[in-house]
Amino acid sequence: MLTKEGIAQRIAQEIKDGYYVNLGIGIPTLVANYIPDDIEVVLQSENGLLGMGPFPFAGEEDADLINAGKQTVTTLPGSAIFDSAMSFGMIRAQKVDLTILGAMEVSEFGDIANWKIPGKMVKGMGGAMDLVAAAKNIIVAMQQVNKAGESKLLSTCTLPLTGVKCVRKIVTELAVFEVDQKQGGFRLLERAPGISVEQIRNATAGKFFADAVVPEMKL
Repeated sequence: MLTKEGIAQRIAQEIKDGYYVNLGIGIPTLVANYIPDDIEVVLQSENGLLGMGPFPFAGEEDADLINAGKQTVTTLPGSAIFDSAMSFGMIRAQKVDLTILGAMEVSEFGDIANWKIPGKMVKGMGGAMDLVAAAKNIIVAMQQVNKAGESKLLSTCTLPLTGVKCVRKIVTELAVFEVDQKQGGFRLLERAPGISVEQIRNATAGKFFADAVVPEMKL
């Protein structure tokens, strides 16, 4: 199975030259460390930063320079810092080409639940609702099963929704999926190294599709 870093490394392959990309909290923040050197990408954070670089090395952190998840980050030449109003204006105007989010559940139609578990205190939804409403393309980075071994890829989400029919692709510790937003279903595109189609099928509660031959991921 892939580590969190492996999931981020695979997702980095989806980023194209010239993209403006928003990285959500959790696994998505790790993607910044795996963006290929031969492409130019601008990372955007909804707390007001355009042009994020990789995480800083130990001892080089600037406590005033953080991403939306309050992690210390670095900036690249030409980066800009501004208020949240301008940042959300960029998001709502669809200036962001790709959004990478974490999730607690995803339905077979691409609905996403990633902000609240009933009974647990949360500070708020943050920028997730704006991102899923306005993003041109959303990829989810998540663990496929919870601590009890239960699938988080479901026919219908059980947790409060963040957005409806918005997720296009999912990368988990087991596989890469494409979501059929019209007919419903998780189409298996790639397997994690050493993982079988049957293992992935057993870890998927929603509708599942796979070709006769499914390639392994190339990391």
